[in-house]
Amino acid sequence: MPARKLYFEAIRVGDELPALAKAPVDRVQLSRYAGASGDYNPVHVDEVYAKSVGMPSVYAPGMLIMGMLGQLISDWARGGQLRRYGVRFIKMVWPGDTVVCKGRVSDRHGSGGRYFVEIDLWAENQRGELLMKGQAAIQLFYSLEDENRQRSGQSPIVVEVPRESILAPGATPDSAPAAPAEETGAKKAPGSKKSAKTATEASNPDAEGTKKHKK
Repeated sequence: MPARKLYFEAIRVGDELPALAKAPVDRVQLSRYAGASGDYNPVHVDEVYAKSVGMPSVYAPGMLIMGMLGQLISDWARGGQLRRYGVRFIKMVWPGDTVVCKGRVSDRHGSGGRYFVEIDLWAENQRGELLMKGQAAIQLFYSLEDENRQRSGQSPIVVEVPRESILAPGATPDSAPAAPAEETGAKKAPGSKKSAKTATEASNPDAEGTKKHKK
């Protein structure tokens, strides 16, 4: 039986995605990721080399954590299409760290029969420290009826939905905090500064996207 799909009409700004807790990162996982991705940077797989360049041990590639956040989105947005996905790397992940991925609906809008939700995303370790934050945009059918209409070749259901956002007036998506702790005035996580590296993916082949990852 196929998994129940997610539709735009059921989503509200402020809805939280079910948290995704991954098993603690270990060196076997790092080796497997290197083989799957083709990224054999020795700082991720060679303990001796990592220590020779001043690291306490090997550490996880940022793109591995980005993939974990991507799993959170795909698990939640059943039947949706990923239109934009970008992250900012904030803190290193070491063997033994547990990564917990979280998200929250920050924006929804629809026009001309196309409906979108935007998601604030972040990942924390077992100490609650912010590891990564980012955003994604998902396109969804308005309802089951809308999906059935479009799949049968009919025109989509058109409901004009003004943009609804949790951002304060005058704020921009890039300035919006990804983690609730930052909204309440909590101390900014170490390493979260303007120079932090970012990565972006787009599921649309025509969309432009870049990936930058500090080795």
